[in-house]
Amino acid sequence: MTTIYTIGYEGTDIDRFVATLRVVGIKRIADVRAVALSRKKGFSKKSLAERLRAEGIDYVHFVNLGDPKPGRDAARAGQYKKFRAIYSKHLDSEGAQVSLQELLDVAGEKPTCLLCFERDPVTCHRAIVAEEMTAFGFEALNLYGDDPARYARNAHRLPGHDSREGAAAAQ
Repeated sequence: MTTIYTIGYEGTDIDRFVATLRVVGIKRIADVRAVALSRKKGFSKKSLAERLRAEGIDYVHFVNLGDPKPGRDAARAGQYKKFRAIYSKHLDSEGAQVSLQELLDVAGEKPTCLLCFERDPVTCHRAIVAEEMTAFGFEALNLYGDDPARYARNAHRLPGHDSREGAAAAQ
């Protein structure tokens, strides 16, 4: 079974975020933000793609898998049931389905991680995308970008992880 990882960058900085990706062995970020801009330094599309490329990690933006504004508004208001309903309906749209198929095609090529802002995957649409992918043979694993050493300490628990990379990448 292929693993699809998810991560949010809330509560971390670009260095710890990248270190987490490296220690886990992520080779591609699939950005599922509708708007790939951020007030957090290093997380807007262009600067993030450049930093990841320098680290040997591919960056692909799946704009059609982003949460539409009404869904983002509902999530911000803590209306998670409404948010999930809005996003689930959006995910059934033709554009989102085309992007989902593209994501399914590339996610099996190398270790891929879905990216959005929220730290908690339960309150983020990336978890819904990951759930959808499980119907196609993927297993979802949520990462947290604030403590890369956690993954180095538990490298033996990571699917398909090369333990030779773990400790060095967490530094």
